[in-house]
Amino acid sequence: MALVPYEETAVMGLQKFHKPLATFSFANHTIRIRQDWRQLGVAAVVWDAAVVLSAYLEMGAVELRGRRAVELGAGTGLVGIVAALLGAHVTITDRKVALEFLKSNVQANLPPHIQPKAVVKELTWGQNLGSYSPGEFDLILGADIIYLEETFTDLLQTLEHLCSNRSVILLACRIRYERDNDFLAMLERQFTVTKVHYDPDKDVHIYKAQKRNQREDF
Repeated sequence: MALVPYEETAVMGLQKFHKPLATFSFANHTIRIRQDWRQLGVAAVVWDAAVVLSAYLEMGAVELRGRRAVELGAGTGLVGIVAALLGAHVTITDRKVALEFLKSNVQANLPPHIQPKAVVKELTWGQNLGSYSPGEFDLILGADIIYLEETFTDLLQTLEHLCSNRSVILLACRIRYERDNDFLAMLERQFTVTKVHYDPDKDVHIYKAQKRNQREDF
């Protein structure tokens, strides 16, 4: 997740980002996420898309137990934490500058017996992809990661590298600008894309993507 100021018109909506702690209940656990808007901006607060995607995973929409998952642009790590609590082996990624903050939230919220299932690792989209094996993951997760147009090509390259023919991508986002739809159009050139969930209260969509010409048996 890029560390840049984020456009948000609702002043009331911004207030929650300045709270030092955000508390959630997922997978029979209370999750307390530390936030730090002043130091790290958008990478250090919980966005609605992460909450909606976490709830979608908790619903059992995809099988997580024993699966290899990766969260891209993880920020606070909420989605990756929930995936680990639900049984996945998760690699939780972001840019180097955000890793220590991310790691502190992951360690604070996973019981000792689950912590070995979650690895925090650097991933800047489009760079040093050789440190990840091609098609390494069963499930690729992203919450509110498609808002910067200049990252779209690198993000697509990263998704292509991480996906095997059986991988499933789940992207949760709010469609704010035409460029968001532009990214989905770019994604559809390489992947079969379907909308699988919509939360009207938070105005968040979840899209499922898979490489073309593959079985949808995940």
